[in-house]
Amino acid sequence: MYMKMLNREEKEEGSGLRTMDAEQLREEAHKMVDFIADYYKSIENFPVLSQVQPGYLGKLLPDSAPDHPEPLQHVLSDVQEKILPGVTHWQSPNFFAYFPSNSSIAGFLGEMLSAGLNIVGFSWITSPAATELETIVLDWLAKALNLPDDFYSTGQGGGVIQGTASEAVLVVLVAARDKILRRVGRSALNKLVIYASDQTHSALQKACQIGGLNPELCRLLKTDSSTNYALSPNVLSEAISSDIASGLIPFFLCATVGTTSSTALDPLPALGKIAKINNIWFHVDAAYAGSACICPEYRHHIDGVEEADSFNMNAHKWFLTNFDCSLLWVKDRSALIQSLSTNPEFLKNKASQENMVIDYKDWQIPLGRRFRSLKLWMVLRLYGLEGLRSHIRNHIDLAAYFEELVSQDARFKIVVPRTFSLVCFRVLPPPNSEDHGNKLNHDLLDSVNSTGSVFITHTVLSGEYILRLAVGAPLTEKRHVKGAWQILQDKATALLGSL
Repeated sequence: MYMKMLNREEKEEGSGLRTMDAEQLREEAHKMVDFIADYYKSIENFPVLSQVQPGYLGKLLPDSAPDHPEPLQHVLSDVQEKILPGVTHWQSPNFFAYFPSNSSIAGFLGEMLSAGLNIVGFSWITSPAATELETIVLDWLAKALNLPDDFYSTGQGGGVIQGTASEAVLVVLVAARDKILRRVGRSALNKLVIYASDQTHSALQKACQIGGLNPELCRLLKTDSSTNYALSPNVLSEAISSDIASGLIPFFLCATVGTTSSTALDPLPALGKIAKINNIWFHVDAAYAGSACICPEYRHHIDGVEEADSFNMNAHKWFLTNFDCSLLWVKDRSALIQSLSTNPEFLKNKASQENMVIDYKDWQIPLGRRFRSLKLWMVLRLYGLEGLRSHIRNHIDLAAYFEELVSQDARFKIVVPRTFSLVCFRVLPPPNSEDHGNKLNHDLLDSVNSTGSVFITHTVLSGEYILRLAVGAPLTEKRHVKGAWQILQDKATALLGSL
C-alpha cells in the first residue's frame, strides 16, 4: 500500500520518467518522433559537414551528471542547440562523401520496433522469431541477388546479419584460418598468406591483426589504370606461385565488387578459378555495390560468386536499412561454427543440443545480438524489391548526370569510368605543375567542404589526388547535384585564378 501511494505521489509531482510505463512511453515517444520528423524537414538548413572545433562540447555541457531527473523537452533543447551543431548530417541531400548510410521510414520503424522489444537473440530459444526471421529474410535476399543454392539456409550454408563488413571479413578469415590449420597443423600459422588488391578496404588488414596472422604475409597486390584498379588474375597467380615456391601456404583471397576509392570491380570468375585450383577460401566483399545487384542490369557484376566461399553486402549502405545491418552468406556454416562456437552450461537447451535450430551466436564475434532482421524485413515489405530497385537506379542516374556536367567542363577530367553512383574526378592543373595538381585538388576539396553546403571526399589513385562524389542520400534530388557542381565550379574558378 505504501509503494502504491509513493508511485501515485511521484506521478502527481512529475518527478521524471518511470523505468517503463506504457502511457508515458506513448506520450514521450510522440515528442521524440515529432523532433526527428522536424529534423528531416529542416535538414537542408544545417551545414552538411560539422563546423565545430575539437573539444567544443565539453565547454557546453556540465562536468557531472544531474542528480535529479530533467524533462525530456530540456534534453531535446540541448540536442537542438548543442548536439546538432556537432553532427555531420549523413542523411542530408547534400552529403556526397564516403558511401551512403541510408535511413528510411521503414528502416526507422523497424529499428524502433527492435528497440521496443529489446531482445538479446543470441540463440534460438532466447527469441525464436528473431532467429527464424533472420534466416528467412537472408534467404529472400539470396534469391533477389540470384546467389547460388549453396548460400541458402536449406543447404550447408546460409546467411547471417553482422554489424559491419569489417566483422564479416573477420569471421570468415578466422574460419578460413582454422580450416587450413586443422589440415596443416597450428604451427604453420606464421606461414599463412592472404591476398587482395591494394584497393581492398583496410578492414582486411585489421582482421589479419586480430586473427594473429603475419602482417607481412597480407599481400595487397598492386593495381593500376590498365585494369581500372581491379585485381589482375595474372598478378595474383604469380604471387601465389612465388609464395608456394617459398614454402608459404596461400589460404585466403578477398575480392571486391565496388572498391571504396573508385568502385573498381575485381574479376570474380577468373579469381574464383585461381582460388579453387589452389584450395584458397574465396571471400567477395560487395559492401557498397552488392545492393545494386538486385537490379538485373547490374547482376552480372557478381557473376563468378558461385566460386566464392562467402559473400557480403551492407544493407545499411544503399538498401534503405538503418545502420547497422551487414549481410554475410557462407557456403559452409560449419566452418564458422567450428571457429566461433562456445557451449557453456548456462546456455545449453534442448533445441540447441539436438541440433534442431540455428544459434547465430556461433556465427559472429560477440554473444549478444539485436533483432536486426526486423528492420530489413520491414524495408523489404514496405518498399518491395521494385521500390528498392527504383531507389538505386535513381541514384545511379543522378551520378550519371553529375558525370556529364564534369565532362562538359574542359578544366576537369573524369579519372575512372563510372559504374554505380560514385564519380571520381579532378581539376586539371596548369602546365608544368610540380605535384601534378595534387595541392590544387586538395585545396579545392577544402574550399568546397568549408562552405558547409556540400560534403565530398577524396582518394589517391596512381599518385594523383582525386575527388569523389558519391550520390546516395535518400533525399538527394537533381537540384542538389546541380548545386554541388556549381559550388565546385565556382571554387575551381577562384583557385585557378589565384595561381
